[in-house]
Amino acid sequence: MLLRIEDLHISYGQVRAVHGVSFHVEEGELVSIIGANGAGKTSILNAVMGMVPSSSGAVFLEDRDLSSMPSHMRAREGIRIVPERARVFPWLSVYENLQTGIYGMRDKIDLEEKLSWIYSFFPVLEERRDQAAVTLSGGEQQQLSIARALVSEPRILLVDEVSMGLMPILVDKVFEVLQHLNREYGLTILIVEQNALASLEISHRGYVLEAGNLVMEGSAEDLMEDSGVREAYLGL
Repeated sequence: MLLRIEDLHISYGQVRAVHGVSFHVEEGELVSIIGANGAGKTSILNAVMGMVPSSSGAVFLEDRDLSSMPSHMRAREGIRIVPERARVFPWLSVYENLQTGIYGMRDKIDLEEKLSWIYSFFPVLEERRDQAAVTLSGGEQQQLSIARALVSEPRILLVDEVSMGLMPILVDKVFEVLQHLNREYGLTILIVEQNALASLEISHRGYVLEAGNLVMEGSAEDLMEDSGVREAYLGL
């Protein structure tokens, strides 16, 4: 078991956002957490990354408890996040943004070799290599955000609402790349996503989050066939 979350509670002041959530991700899996806006999905990813504190609970990478570890150290342990709405460095070039992905790891990563591999998925980034990130389209910025996370050779990739604001054709492209990275390269991926159908279609397993509580789990196929999930999240 690569990632294990035990009894996670997250609060913002007096507001309880996540209530005792426990789940796991096996090495080599692609797992989705689906739910409505405000269900607590992003809070969970941010807590796993160490970017928001948890009230209680534990985050394990294999058997190592990361709960008291700051986010930059979790990144060095191999956890990387593709944040909601890309969040690239707007005035740095595409290449400079990609360089930030190996901050603190330059002695371990051959950047040019890794970029050659990444450009095979996102050729537009090679074409725009010297452009400021602010000049990219929303879809190109999302590709840059994913590429920046991949540069460091993560053990697990956390992906937060990657479809938000993208045209359907770009959503298909991004999910196709994520599935390819998982199936062909064995990259472990945890996605939180409002676009439940697109997410489950490429996943092995999934969890359903409602108002900060995990209310259902199962194989992606079983969740897509569940009448309650189909009505509430898949629009079917």
